Amino acid sequence: MKLSKKQARLRRATKFRAKHAQGSTKRLCVHKTAQHIYAQIISPCGTKVLASASTLTAKLKNGGNVDAATKVGKEIAKAATSVKVIKVAFDRSGFKYHGRVKALADAAREGGLDF
Repeated sequence: MKLSKKQARLRRATKFRAKHAQGSTKRLCVHKTAQHIYAQIISPCGTKVLASASTLTAKLKNGGNVDAATKVGKEIAKAATSVKVIKVAFDRSGFKYHGRVKALADAAREGGLDF
């Protein structure tokens, strides 16, 4: 049975989360839709959001492009450093490390996050 595109993405995301559930590192979790991109710093136990940023909070006209993802990456890095989080694991939620996801990751690294 062939998996749908969404099922395959969720399977990849589950594998990452199972692998990093043992550790004590916080996760930078990214989710994207056609119009927006969201980023959250999640506690190691997975129950508490420590910091968040999205194209909705940034009040951008077009949230579905690389420039918007870069701004969200800078914003999440600033929010993370304000709560004294520097070391994180990058959880791309099964999305390919390309385009908007890559732009967000690069901007977060430039902002001071380490992953």
